[in-house]
This record gives sequence, structure tokens and C-alpha cells, in this order.
Amino acid sequence: MRKAFIVGAGGREHAIAWKLAKDDPGLELIAAPGNPGIAAHARCVPVAASDIAGLVALADAERPGLTVIGPEAPLAAGLADELAARGHLAFGPTAAAARIESSKAFAKELMREARVPTAVAAVFTEPEAARRYAHELGAPVVIKASGLAAGKGVTVCSTLSEADQVVDSLLADHVLGDAGSELLVEEFMQGEELSVLVVTDGERFMPLLPARDHKRLGDGDTGPNTGGMGAYAPVPGIPPELLDEIGTAIIAPTLAALRARGTPFRGVLYAGLMLTPEGPKVVEFNCRFGDPETQAILPLLKSPLLPLLESAARGALTADALRWEPAYAVTTVVAAAGYPGRPRTGDPIALPPGEPDVLVFHAGTATGSGGELISAGGRVLAVTGVAPTFELAVTRSRETAERVELEGKQLRSDIGSRELARRA
Repeated sequence: MRKAFIVGAGGREHAIAWKLAKDDPGLELIAAPGNPGIAAHARCVPVAASDIAGLVALADAERPGLTVIGPEAPLAAGLADELAARGHLAFGPTAAAARIESSKAFAKELMREARVPTAVAAVFTEPEAARRYAHELGAPVVIKASGLAAGKGVTVCSTLSEADQVVDSLLADHVLGDAGSELLVEEFMQGEELSVLVVTDGERFMPLLPARDHKRLGDGDTGPNTGGMGAYAPVPGIPPELLDEIGTAIIAPTLAALRARGTPFRGVLYAGLMLTPEGPKVVEFNCRFGDPETQAILPLLKSPLLPLLESAARGALTADALRWEPAYAVTTVVAAAGYPGRPRTGDPIALPPGEPDVLVFHAGTATGSGGELISAGGRVLAVTGVAPTFELAVTRSRETAERVELEGKQLRSDIGSRELARRA
């Protein structure tokens, strides 16, 4: 029997487990640490995603054919390197290649080197110099923690006084610890965002459906940045010529620059883009499947996922074109009270009855002492509606998310609303 090992405990990992099990019900799946949703498809082992030695020992014991590393933190900590050293096939970049996400300063340097279009920015470790540069750029201005901050290290400052406060909170008050000990002050880019994920073996790459994420906590793109409050795929109105341009001007030169450094990137390269009047520019790179984009993309993938990931991990990406459902998927995230600052955990969750073409992916859930489902993280669930029309996918996602019972829950009611307005 074939066996695969998934590292992680979020909605992205639940979507991956769901897809692998759907493609091949005979596949034996192991997940560490997993969650109650993943447990419907995999045998969950209580080894934390941060426990590199424990994960390697588990792989040694289980001998999976492929290990799929979901979160960025174990990638940045070298899990793929350690697995490879023990003879395991792993899908995910080395720690050196994962620096494209774990250090925004490194990513910016790499983009300048590769002449990849991106915003003007400078890197700082001293508050006074950072504040001075922010005032030179003028408001609005973007302040980014260079290190990993779970999607919460970016602030779009509408005033210079706000920029001063954010700089001081990172460099003087150390609110994000080491993740914010180095920061970028970056020009604000006008346009609409687009998420383009590609599966790559370091040289060749296969684009997935373009998606659009909703980063702000509240309706109308208000409130603080989060790890993502919803997404949809594909993005209507994105012509093939634009995707070709992104591949030629952004993805290919970035992969080439990483190869030239001796750190080829194998895994999923996520390009968060801004579609500016001058063309697409990079907002950020991630070194793994996006969350919640994955929960919108994978339900539309007709092609089997495991062979795609295996071929990329082996450095021999298949040239077979991916097949997609002729449909739309819209994902609404249900977050806990207090998210993104200090999310409340331990609250009971009651899920609505199952609906056709609606998938509920567990992101921050656990099993309580009495066997009940409880909240265990900031983003608790990702509710994906799939439909032949964008409008119906929006309705299915939103209405099911609204029926989730969780005290103090937060969700956006406007995922995809800009697209709906355009279509109207």
C-alpha cells in the first residue's frame, strides 16, 4: 500500500489530505500533528510541526513514499533538508530556498538581482532611520517585518504617524520578537492583488489556478491584516497573456536566481502580486501552498495531486497539463474571537449539516475532553463553496459559514463582493 505523510495542522493541510484521499481512497495517509478534520482522512500522530527531530523520527518509522510539508516554519527550520539527509522524498524547499519567505529582506535582494518587478523598499534595523525613510516615501506606506509572522507582519499605514508607531512597535517594543528585528519600509502599490502558485522542480514549473485572497479582517478591507479571511479561484477576467507574462517576468527569473545561488527551489512557489498600471509586481513570495488559497484551488483540481508533487520533489516535473473543473470555488474563513491579536480558544463548535458542493476544512480545531469539537487557533474553519457560477459559489460559502455556531466568531460577508459588483 502506498503511504504519504502530511506535516501540519491547518486548513491548508486538511485540503491537501482531502484531495489525496479523494484521488486515491487506498492511499495510507499519516499527518502530524493533524486536526479533527484531517483525522477523517489520515492517521494523526501528535508530533508538533515545530519538532523537526520528532518529525524525522516519525518518517524513519513510517517510511512514507512522500512527505508533504505544509507550513512555512518547519521549511525555514530545515525539515526538508533533514528528511533528504535520511533518504526521504519531501515536497518542499530547503531552508536556504525557503528564505524567499522567511526573510523578506533576502527576497527583496533576490528580486533586485533577478530584475523582477516589485515595490521600492529599504531594509532597516534602527527605528530612527526607518521612520526617516518612511517620511521620504510619504503616506500611504507599507511596513513589513522581515521574518515569519504568520501573515500578520505587514501593515499598510495610511498616515506617517501610524508608520512611526508601527516601526517603533517592531524595532523598539519587539512585538513580533525576532521576526520584526529587521523590517522593510516599502512604497505603497495601487492595484488589485493576485495570488499565483506554481508547482516547481527548481527549473520547470506548473501554474495552478490564479486565486485572490482577502487579507484584512473586516468587510470592505478594513481592520488589521490577517493570515487571510477568504479566497476564491479562478479569478475571472485574468487573460492567459497576463499569466504568461507573470511566468516569464517573475516566476522564471526568480527560480533562475535561486538556482544560480546553488539553492534550487522545489515545492510550491507562491507569488503574491499587485496588478499595477505598470504591470504585475511582486508584493511577497511564500515558500508553500497558500492558506486559504489552497482551500479554493484544490477542490477544482481534477488531475491527481500526488503524482504532481512527487515529480516536482524528484526534480522531474511532469509536463502533463493539469485538468480543472469548469467551476468556481469561494472560501470564507471563520475566525475566533480576538483574532488576529489574541484569539480565544476552547469554545465549542457546532457545524451545520453537510451541504452538497460545500467543503468545511478544519484550520484551528481540536477535540475537547468530552469528545466535542472546540476552537484551538485563530482561524478556525475554512468553508468552501463550489458551483458552476461565481455567484452561487459565493452564496454557498457565505451561508454555510454563517450557520457555524461558535461564540464570538468573526467572518467576512463580502468575500468576492468586488467581483460580484464587476459582474453586475
